[in-house]
Amino acid sequence: ETKLKKVFYEIEMPLLPVLERMERFGIKIDKKYLGELGVTLRGQLSSLEKEIHLAAGRTFNVASPAQLQKILFVDLKLPATGLKKIKSGYSTDAETLSKLAGAHPVVGLVLNYRELAKLLSTYIETLPKLADSNERIHPSFMQVGAATGRLSSSNPNLQNIPIRTAIGTQVRRAFVAPKGSVLLSADYSQIEFRILAHLSEDPGLIKAFHEGDDFHAAVSVQLGVDRRAAKAINFGIIYGLGANALANDLGIS
Repeated sequence: ETKLKKVFYEIEMPLLPVLERMERFGIKIDKKYLGELGVTLRGQLSSLEKEIHLAAGRTFNVASPAQLQKILFVDLKLPATGLKKIKSGYSTDAETLSKLAGAHPVVGLVLNYRELAKLLSTYIETLPKLADSNERIHPSFMQVGAATGRLSSSNPNLQNIPIRTAIGTQVRRAFVAPKGSVLLSADYSQIEFRILAHLSEDPGLIKAFHEGDDFHAAVSVQLGVDRRAAKAINFGIIYGLGANALANDLGIS
């Protein structure tokens, strides 16, 4: 129906043995480093918890959504207009807290706490348990897991480690190459925008590529925003991100 036999037989199937070798070979991690990072993070979590209690004016279980909901909306009486409602009141998920970020210092502290706690439980404490005797982990790669056509991975999911935060960078350092080897990072140069330039025949896009410009940087100058914001806007347009979702990503109205 969708005339994708060519994609299936000429792209996806030939990739299978490559992915199988990648899964079997695995990727090396530094268990000792992860252990030390875990100790550091647990100390940071403990300090953050004290800061949260101080900002909230009382002690409570930061990991409990019910207790956090009471603190935010009953004790601190934070504005709830336009926030997502659930059975017990208002949601305290990441999206909701991001909208409340400027309303009270406790919100930002809780968001930081959650990020650290997630990295600790999902990667720092879990990766060493998944490693074999050679300190290698063996994730499963899925060819049809992501709508954009990228690979996704599970057990563990290696694509969810934050890239723009200092702690995310520290977690990424745990993936290492054996002695005498290096890890090489390679990426297409703005491949989606080259396709977009070709399909849209947009003069500005075509000019940027012919002149060897960094497209995100060029848009950041046009809009008067930093490169990170320009990149979010550019990808948002390509992948059909709505105005509200883009506003949340950029922290703007």
